[in-house]
Amino acid sequence: MTAFDWQRMLLDQFPLMFLAEVAVRAAFAFLAVFLFLRISGRRGIRQLSLFEVLIILTLGSAAGDVSFYEDVPLLPITVVFVTLLTIYRLSVWGMSHSPRFGRWLEGKPVTIIRDGLYELSSLNGLSISSDEFFMELRQQGVEHLGQVRLGILEIDGDVSLFFYDRDEVRMGLSVLPDDHRAEHRAVPHGGVYACTRCGFTQPLEPGQAQACPRCDNRTWTMALGHPRAR
Repeated sequence: MTAFDWQRMLLDQFPLMFLAEVAVRAAFAFLAVFLFLRISGRRGIRQLSLFEVLIILTLGSAAGDVSFYEDVPLLPITVVFVTLLTIYRLSVWGMSHSPRFGRWLEGKPVTIIRDGLYELSSLNGLSISSDEFFMELRQQGVEHLGQVRLGILEIDGDVSLFFYDRDEVRMGLSVLPDDHRAEHRAVPHGGVYACTRCGFTQPLEPGQAQACPRCDNRTWTMALGHPRAR
């Protein structure tokens, strides 16, 4: 084999007209995916649930195969698309008639913040890092958990937040990056501190080292109490 053989690198053994066939195959794959999304209804073009991501990834794999591989005929791929569409429509029908089936297939919303505190049972079952979740909160204008009355992780991965009124905001755990909040095991001065794991707040004396009574964590950071900027 010769290095930098442009014929091999660009077309290999295929004739130049194969590029036109690739264009036709790609247009076919695009049309098939477009028709799938149109026929499947508006759910197909909103933010996707886990089940919908699975369907789209399977479609993408089939579309990629038919676009680039000359030995993949078009009709079997058409059957793939029709089969996936049928599975999708049957699943949507099943979810509309059986809430239990819908929860099994797509999951259900999970409460992750309640009354300015993390829901420990929910946190333990979620595969999400604190940094990633803090970023989600900051992008919605949250500076600390005391501003949030209720936070729900939706089935499509979005976080829905319901806020306290300005005069109801309480002290809470800062969600700012590490550079903007110091963490301590023995606090340097007195004040209200928040548990870095669950958000529980309590006054601590200078030099005090204490386990959180809610989750037994021993790391604290100064709690914030600012109202949320409008």
